[in-house]
Amino acid sequence: MMRRVLGPFAFFLVLVLSPPVTGAGPQTFEQAKIHAREHVYHDRNHGSGGDLYCGCDWRWVGRSAGRMDLASCGYRIRADPVRAGRLEWEHVVPAADFGRARQCWQGGGRDSCRENDPVFNAMEADLHNLAPSVGEINHDRQNFPFSPVQASSTGYGACDFRIDFRSRTAEPRDAVKGMVARIYFYMHDRYDLPMSRQLQQRLMHWHRHYPVADWERERDRRIAARMGHHNPFVTGALHWTPGHRNSRAGLSGPRPMPAPAISGGPASTPAP
Repeated sequence: MMRRVLGPFAFFLVLVLSPPVTGAGPQTFEQAKIHAREHVYHDRNHGSGGDLYCGCDWRWVGRSAGRMDLASCGYRIRADPVRAGRLEWEHVVPAADFGRARQCWQGGGRDSCRENDPVFNAMEADLHNLAPSVGEINHDRQNFPFSPVQASSTGYGACDFRIDFRSRTAEPRDAVKGMVARIYFYMHDRYDLPMSRQLQQRLMHWHRHYPVADWERERDRRIAARMGHHNPFVTGALHWTPGHRNSRAGLSGPRPMPAPAISGGPASTPAP
């Protein structure tokens, strides 16, 4: 008799106390940009650290676009004032890199993959891999791998993002190197992407020397509420070691429902 009384009451408590379910997250890159603007970076455009590579503030325009405040970070335009003036959504692990791992890429590149490969669409729309960037930086970086750049003939003023166009490499500012490393770990682990030994060593070094910060934890929580899963290299559920075996979690099964927030820490644009 007691079970009959408590059963419905307990069910009511579950409904009241459980975190809200918000869906399975964006299904396309266009949707992902809107999710990122409305649910992840909505309050980060002014005085909160700025864009990924330069730390510039911006003003939102439309549903997912923005106008960069270049003076806020001392940015100097290299060559393209139009691209420099707008916010663009950067795939930290470039679309060309994860696209080449898919058969669809051989049949027509990005357009072919968007039309024929649900896994590619999931990778392209993965919020964990997206961050706002000055458009000129997004354009200049292209799909260059991250590597130490000793010297660069091109500069962006006070923005400490370095590119060596001759060697086709780029180096982000120190403040985001750890975050970049953990995004790379996540994408390669989840979607079973190959990673060279040299890149593993570099990213593990960045991960050790630039640990998870409060904003990175908060960003992860916000994304998990939309995507249904955290970046386990941010939460500490997974650790990358030499010879890491990828979980391949993004290649099979239905996309999970949104995860509850973890504890700790503080309570458009052209395609890159």
